[in-house]
Amino acid sequence: MTRERTVLLEHLEAERKHVLAAVDGVGEADLTRAMASSGWSIAQLLNHLTYDDEILWGSAIIGGDEEAIGLIQDGWKAPATSGAGAVERYRHWSRRADVLLAEADFDAPPRWWPSEDVFPFPPFADVRQCVVRLLLETATHAGHLDMARERIDGHQHLVVT
Repeated sequence: MTRERTVLLEHLEAERKHVLAAVDGVGEADLTRAMASSGWSIAQLLNHLTYDDEILWGSAIIGGDEEAIGLIQDGWKAPATSGAGAVERYRHWSRRADVLLAEADFDAPPRWWPSEDVFPFPPFADVRQCVVRLLLETATHAGHLDMARERIDGHQHLVVT
């Protein structure tokens, strides 16, 4: 494994842990209530991370996983049946994407690319760009979850004095 690959995957793992730490111990009512003016809940944000990132980027685009390709949908619109269910789906698909990432050639083109009506952007040149996109999305939304968590109970992920 190259140093670059190791660093990217370690950072992705750290950001996924950050996501899960932000929701650890949060009750069902807080997982499913609106946390932002736009109306999203933590469960909806987890659905976004699951469907639009782990399933789309990690499993479908990078891995070419047929089941993942069949599940592609707008994660923001996917029904959040429960907060606990959203957390478990995120864990499941993160683990599943990890299996595909472990085998992925970062220099190769993505194994699959969505049609333009689903994702109206040109294909990325290689898997590396897809991993960076997955990492950026995860880190960005981990920060959003930090803000939601602080609003719930004052818990802060990183405290700068």
